[in-house]
Amino acid sequence: MTDPALVLTDVTYSWPGRGGFSLSCPDFRMAAGESVLLLGASGSGKSTLLSLVCGIVTAISGSVSVDGTDLSTLRAGARDRFRAERIGVIFQQFNLLPYARVVDNILLPLRFAPMRRSRAAPGDAARLCIALGLPGDILTTQAGRLSVGQQQRVAVARALIGAPPLIVADEPTSALDAATQDTFLSLLFDQTARTGSSLLMVSHDERLGARFDRVVRIEDIVTSWKAAA
Repeated sequence: MTDPALVLTDVTYSWPGRGGFSLSCPDFRMAAGESVLLLGASGSGKSTLLSLVCGIVTAISGSVSVDGTDLSTLRAGARDRFRAERIGVIFQQFNLLPYARVVDNILLPLRFAPMRRSRAAPGDAARLCIALGLPGDILTTQAGRLSVGQQQRVAVARALIGAPPLIVADEPTSALDAATQDTFLSLLFDQTARTGSSLLMVSHDERLGARFDRVVRIEDIVTSWKAAA
């Protein structure tokens, strides 16, 4: 039986300091291979929830389980290695290395993830670029010389390389017009279907919902509050 892609159970977290942000998530889960759009306004707790899912921060109580592993059982270094192996992240600001070549940016996660590296075949970086509509000769170009749209697709290729079980996307379409959004999502869904990866995308744009298996509003799964300063 395949483990769920993601399970949060009785999770609580508070950012340290006076006036810190806190949240509680009693129950949220994703099936393997499922695509979920998580909708929420700015300040609703989306970024904190993603930080918990990716193991960047750990819950004060409860459990966050990714692909069958409870992140609370891992020390900080082990969580970093687990994230590199099992989670592909598409950042809102892309976070590419501007002076590195496209191919080096795409292959970067594999340097820290031997199991993920073993799942990547020679030529996968080029194949992903072509599948995402990038020119075949782009691999040797410095990432900083690319257009915004090209950088975005390179960031997607970096998240997909080595077929991690869970792809987490943080507002990746926020700067795109409707037509470009549609093209981008089609490419992203084609590739996650090919690898069998689950997809959790965070957005404030309700128009994207029809493309996903399920739409979840963050206020339906999370209670959040800000402590008095």
